[in-house]
Amino acid sequence: MKIKSRKKFNKHFRKLPRKLQVLVSKKLLLFKKDPFHPSLKNHALHGQMQHLRAISITRNIRIIFEEYDNYAIVLMLDIGSHNRLYE
Repeated sequence: MKIKSRKKFNKHFRKLPRKLQVLVSKKLLLFKKDPFHPSLKNHALHGQMQHLRAISITRNIRIIFEEYDNYAIVLMLDIGSHNRLYE
């Protein structure tokens, strides 16, 4: 799996507290090993975002991404609170 990220994702990642950045990095390593690990809660989105997927970092922090070729390439689009991402 090759993970790429958009500028928006990188910008919002840098704004996270350091502890949360470390947790995100750990979760991304887990995601790379097993994108459907139960703790990630990988799920398809609905409505206008129906072509996208999301994983959970904490109860409130999510990453929205697109996957291509059965997870050969994953493009991280954004990271943030549930409310901000889905408003």
